[in-house]
Formats: sequence, structure tokens, C-alpha cells
Amino acid sequence: MISPQPFLSPEKLARHGTRQCGNEIVVDYEKEAKHVSITARKQPHLSAMADVAPVVLNDEILEWPKNDKRRFLHVVYRVGDLDRSIKFYTEAFGMTLLRKKDVPKDKYSSAVLGFGQEESTFVVELIHNYGVENYDIGTGFGHFGISTTDIYQLVETIRAKGGKITQEAGAAEGTTAVVAFVQDLDGYEFELFQRDATPEPLCQVMFHVVDLDRSIEFYEKALGMNHIVTIDRPEEKDTIAMLGYGDDPNQIAILELIYNYDVTEYTKGNAYSHIAISTDDVYKSAEVVKLVTLELGGKIIRQPGPFPGTNTKFTAFEDPEGWKTVLIDNQDFLKGLEE
Repeated sequence: MISPQPFLSPEKLARHGTRQCGNEIVVDYEKEAKHVSITARKQPHLSAMADVAPVVLNDEILEWPKNDKRRFLHVVYRVGDLDRSIKFYTEAFGMTLLRKKDVPKDKYSSAVLGFGQEESTFVVELIHNYGVENYDIGTGFGHFGISTTDIYQLVETIRAKGGKITQEAGAAEGTTAVVAFVQDLDGYEFELFQRDATPEPLCQVMFHVVDLDRSIEFYEKALGMNHIVTIDRPEEKDTIAMLGYGDDPNQIAILELIYNYDVTEYTKGNAYSHIAISTDDVYKSAEVVKLVTLELGGKIIRQPGPFPGTNTKFTAFEDPEGWKTVLIDNQDFLKGLEE
């Protein structure tokens, strides 16, 4: 039985060789239509990790993430030349530099850029460690996503500013949806989407996992994300899942997880760092994460509490496959921006 899903992005469907038919998602494989469940499914080829002993969880505590006030705040990754990246992100992508700081004591500098203000939109935070010119992106990280109202112009601007075009802008076969792939000056890949104006132009973070079902369950339980869709692509030998805080991928930032059949290991490198997400109660959120890690794996890597030197409360953890997330107190985050 396929759940109703009226909000699935047309360009995302097109990219994965799918189309929407009424309340169903239909995947076309060599002219043979196959229906794909939008709810989480257990598939033999997705069980790459060892079984974890069952753990009885407190249902009341586990309801907290669904009732919490959450959104994607920023995604953090490292670059070899901060000023060069700022110039490229502002001139090629059209982002605005929101803040910049230098921390000599810890030998790093950072910059926050975005398509809107941090109070309400998902942004990027770029980190540069003194003396480090190159980072290893690894094989596990996939790409970021940017939506634009003029993809052809954006591609040409990126090309003119020195970016690499890995897939030219164009309509996917059999549809009018338009996508492109580009790389910034450090080799990070971005998928571009042609869309109407959206509140979240920075719309996606994608990375690979080896056990998709377990990862979906982790992000649903530990972080309260909504599992929007799963698309299985046998011809590409992969399966993709999209999660986020909401139902309409055109209006929210999305976490996209991809599983490649029979791949049991990826390298994470040292370039990509983490996603930061808001919460109204860092301590309660950390307790939920702790319980879920007992069931599914992962670990708390920073106990909840104030960040050293500030009053901003946060906690940090890794999912079962080592991808890092930081939860930040909503009110502390907003106060920090005012300061």
C-alpha cells in the first residue's frame, strides 16, 4: 500500500527516473512500471550491517523530537582558502557573507554564507585551518543542493568564476525538470535544481550509507525527521531516501541518504564536518539520542551543555555510520546572532 505523497519534487522524480501518478510514485525501468513504497521498507540487500540487540525504548521520551521545534541551521565543512571560497560563493552562487571570524588561539578562521539570514534559512559555515590548503572529501560524502529560478544563467556564472561543470543543465529525459551538477573550487559537488522561488535555496545535503533502513530509522527516532520518500533503482544499483522537517521537498532543506548495492564501506576524509540542527531542549534531545544509539548504534561525542566560553548549549553525536550532527539550543543560537 503506497501512502499519499502529493509534494514530491518533480525534478527529483525525474532525476531518479520516476514520475508521480495520483498518490503513487512510479519508477520506470525499461518501460516496466514498478511501484515503490514511500514508507520505510526492509529489503535484504539493505541489511549490510550486523544486527543490533533489541532495546526497549521509552515511548514518551521518543515523542520529544516530533514535538520539538527543529530546522536545519547550517552545514559545516572545510576549505583550503577561506577568502577564495567567500569570493566564489558570493560571486558564483550568489550567496551573501553573513559573518566571518578569526580564532588565532585555535588556529582557524570561519565564514557563514547563505541565501538568507541565519535566523530563518539553512546556510553554510566554511572552516579553514591555518596552514592546511587541501582536504580529503572522501568517498562517503555526496553533494549539496541549490535551487534556482534560472539554472542556465547560474551554470554560466559558475563556469565564468572558475567552477567545474560536471553535468550541464538540461531537462531530464521525458520531462521538463531541469538539473545540473557543478563543483566549487575545493571539489565539493553541488546539484542545481530549476525551481520557483523557495524559502530554502540551499536545499539538500547528501551522503552515502551502508545500511539505509537503519539510517532512516535513526534519523526518524533520534532527530524526529520525516521520511518523505524512498526510491529503489535496480538499474543504478542504489536506493535513495529523503528526510527532513516537513513534507514538501520544494520548501524545506532535505537530508538525502544513498545506499549503493553491495558497498559496505566508505571513506569520510577530513573535509566535511556536520549538520547543525535546532532544538528547544538540548538535554532532553541528547537523552533521546542516547536511547536510540543503544538500539541502532552511534554515539554521543559531546555531552549536552554550554559551549566553552559561551552560554550556547549544544550536544554532538555520530549516527551509526559515523556521520556527525550537532544540536543547538534555539534561544541560545538566536541570542548568539544578536551578539
